Amino acid sequence: MIGCLIGEVFALEAPTALINVNGVGYEVDTPLSTFCQLQKGQNVTLWTHLVVREDAQQLFGFLEPQEKLIFRTLLKVTGVGPKMALGILSTLSVELLVHTVEHEDINTLVKVPGVGKKTAERLMIDLRDRFKNLATANSASASNSVQIQFNSSSPVAEAEAALQSLGYKPIEAQKMVAAVKADYTESADIIRAALKSMMK
Repeated sequence: MIGCLIGEVFALEAPTALINVNGVGYEVDTPLSTFCQLQKGQNVTLWTHLVVREDAQQLFGFLEPQEKLIFRTLLKVTGVGPKMALGILSTLSVELLVHTVEHEDINTLVKVPGVGKKTAERLMIDLRDRFKNLATANSASASNSVQIQFNSSSPVAEAEAALQSLGYKPIEAQKMVAAVKADYTESADIIRAALKSMMK
């Protein structure tokens, strides 16, 4: 099992980061909370979770160990796979997710792409007891606006692609980005603003 990767960010294409570890490149899928803090050439430690299926092996990476713990906890819920768990962590911060579950706020959960009312109810039931045991105090707020270097042609296109990778339909992603793109020039800022607009 690969527990963590310590290396250099070689390339970024939302939501995947290519991490160079001693000459070996690892493709790591990350939630946007992690992705938006990465820069090309940056030395990082990513806490990883490996998912092995018949047709693929996928690495998921997180800057904070607590995010990895929450990701693994989400995977234990019936009907929640890696893509949905990544979507939940990209849309909701760890603190907001814990708060949402504690206060049984189904309306917030159903705003996550791919999460319907039944799945939200199942998440509430399954996570309530598990979250009581998780301490959230040590997760530092990482809302620093970090410059991200993308390979794609425009920040708007990159933001739309990132939202689509989370499960939003192309038309939904375009509308979300169109509503906020005038105020921002960086892809990461457009993505954050678009996701925040969905939570209102």
